[in-house]
Amino acid sequence: MQKKQNHKISAINILAIDRVNPYQEKSDEEYMNNAQLLHFKRILEAWLNKIKNEIGRNFLYIQDEAMNFPDPIDRAVQEEEFSYELRTRDRAYRLIKKISNTLKKIEDNNFGFCESCGIEIGIRRLEARPTAVLCIDCKTLAEIREKQMAG
Repeated sequence: MQKKQNHKISAINILAIDRVNPYQEKSDEEYMNNAQLLHFKRILEAWLNKIKNEIGRNFLYIQDEAMNFPDPIDRAVQEEEFSYELRTRDRAYRLIKKISNTLKKIEDNNFGFCESCGIEIGIRRLEARPTAVLCIDCKTLAEIREKQMAG
């Protein structure tokens, strides 16, 4: 049985695939101006389209590969592959929700600022992770707290 290869689609890949150049900030421009918002909207929409296409391919893979194998080991391998595909699809749906929420923030001109402290998240951080809602300092603190709670 052939194992299907999944490729994690990140925002950085979207920049490369859709030929979106990193944003070149001008020294006198305001943070999250219309040009920057449009830049991130383009990245997010391209990412959203790639994820939706990938979900469609995963669904077709499950449909095409569904067989009733007489050998229990082959059947178990197939079930494990399908389970993996379904988990991947579940993660993709959660990411679609995050991207949609981020696009709504762009529409509301509420994008690019830390939800915890209110400062600018930063262009480069947002290009690396367009759905980021925390600045790097607040994210670091949140991760430290999370580790402490996990024990």
